[in-house]
Parts: sequence; C-alpha cells; structure tokens
Amino acid sequence: MPTSPSGRSSSKFICLALTHGDPAGIGPEVLVKALARWPNFSSARVLVLSRAFLLNALARKFRLPVKFADISSLEGWENFSDRIPCYFEDDLPPRFLRGFAQKSLTVSAVRSIELAVRLAVEKKVEAIVTAPINKAGLKKAGFDTPGHTEYLAKLSGSKKVEMMLIGGPLRVVLVTRHEPIKKVPSLLTRSRVTEAILLTDRELRRLFGIRRPRIVVCGLNPHAGEEGTIGREEIDIIRPAVKNAQSKTDAEIVGPLSPDALFHDAYQGLYDAEICMYHDQGLIPLKMISRGHGVNVTLGLPFIRTSPDHGTAYDIARRGLADPGSMTEALETAFQLAKNVRRHDRR
Repeated sequence: MPTSPSGRSSSKFICLALTHGDPAGIGPEVLVKALARWPNFSSARVLVLSRAFLLNALARKFRLPVKFADISSLEGWENFSDRIPCYFEDDLPPRFLRGFAQKSLTVSAVRSIELAVRLAVEKKVEAIVTAPINKAGLKKAGFDTPGHTEYLAKLSGSKKVEMMLIGGPLRVVLVTRHEPIKKVPSLLTRSRVTEAILLTDRELRRLFGIRRPRIVVCGLNPHAGEEGTIGREEIDIIRPAVKNAQSKTDAEIVGPLSPDALFHDAYQGLYDAEICMYHDQGLIPLKMISRGHGVNVTLGLPFIRTSPDHGTAYDIARRGLADPGSMTEALETAFQLAKNVRRHDRR
C-alpha cells in the first residue's frame, strides 16, 4: 500500500487484512459469509491471510458468490480485483477435522496474526480484522498469551492497550479483562483506572471522531459502594482516578456511578463510552442489546484492530450454522474507523 512521506496511506482504497483465526472453529466460515455480503469493495480492498483453497471450499459449500485466489507477492495486492487475494507464508493441511483444538491449526492461527501485525506496522494495511482463536488451544499448543489483545500489544510493542466492545449505542471499555472475580479488587489501582479513562478519551477522538467525549465510569460494588458501606474501592481508588483524569483532559467524565442505573442512560445515548471494572459488568448489558452483532476494538495499538465478539464455537463448527453478523460488523467497523483516522490525521 503506497504511503506518503508522513507514513500515511496515499491509496484511494481503505486497505484491510483479515486473519483466518482457528481453522477448526467458525472463523473461516463467518469470514467467507461476511465477505459475501459486504458492500464496500468499491472503496476498500481486503487481503485475507490464509489459503484460498480453504475459503473457496466454504464458499462452494454455502453457495456464496465470492472467490479467493492465492498471491505469491504483496506487491500491488490492492489492485487485485478479480478475486479476493489470499497471502500466507505457511502451509495448511488440505484436510482436517473441525470442532476441537489442534496444535497445527492453532499455530497457523498465530502465524496469521503475526503476519497481520507485520503488515499493519509496515503500513501495508490500515486495519486488521481478526477471526476467533481459542485460549485453551493456545495454552495446549505452548503459546503463553492470554488472548488476542495481549498478543497484539506484545507484537506491536504497545505498552497500554484496552479492550473496547461495541454494541448498539454502547462502547464498553474493560479495566480488567479475563480475570477471576475474586482477583478484580486487588487488580484495581488509581493509575490503572486513570490510564483506562485517558486512553479511551484519546481513542474516541482519533478513531471515532468525537471532539469532546462523554465518559462514564462504573463503580465496582453494588450502588457504587453506598459511600463506603458496601465497599471502599470507589472512595479509595475509582473516585480519585476519575478526578485525576478530569485534570488532564477537557472530556466530560462522570462517576463512579452504579452500573445497574447508568447503563439505561448509556443506552439512551448520554455517554460515548462506559468504563467498566470487570468483564461481565460491561459485557452482559452489551451482549444483551447487540444481539450477536458486537465488535471488539483494541485501543492503544498503532493500527486499527477489530474482531467479532464471539469465540471459535467448536460445537457448531462442522454444522454450517455460524451467524456472520458479528464478523460483518467487525469488517464494517474497521472500514469506518480507518476512514475516521484518515480524517483525523488530515487535521
């Protein structure tokens, strides 16, 4: 992808790279289904980091009007318009069973991620969309990483990243991610909460084009602690963090508020993002309203990354029942965020 002297894209197309995820799961299936219905090929170009035989077989199986072709070089790949180009530096087994983690397929999923990051860092693509991987499968295959978010941060050298989930009018950011509930209070610190707020503020401006974000911060305890009668985390950690963040930005930041009340207001559009203290605090309301169309966005990376908000779904991987809604939204979100970043960088 051509770039200007400043490093920004000079291509007329928005250039996206898609990883294939764990081939034993539903990742390739939802990827093919999403691309078959996506309407933006006139202004975007997609590079799939996989092998064409895998995707063409799925397209034939589901009778979808989309075709893929392997390319041997990335030179001018965005001008390849007859079929959707596929580029991958590793082999894939011609036949394999779906429905359970297998080391060789897990390794291929990781290699696809590594290639995507390399292309994004080299500015050959503006955004990456990652298909699901399996955390237990990663561990069994010998990869010591909790998941996509942490691995992308490591590969790109990003020190501060946050997970944002988008669904309907909600943009939920998690201060702690995949942690046991009993560990959450000990993981909350003033600096950790402050960092989450300020990074969210910065990325709402850059990725979403919001000039003065409105951010609400959840309490940890029921009723946000009831002034210390149901816990002191709000008094000792969260409230000081909110005040610290308020002193460093002109964004409108409120909280800590009780989550059982604030999500109604968030759903009505009163806030641009919701800072949540733990995974289910934010993901339960979001998944309830997103109806399977939620999108994961990683904040703090030097490139755009989105993904569907579901996993590998091994239980239905052989049945062809996977709903591509979340992957379609992830693809569309990556496209829209890339356009927003172009406008932001031109200011």
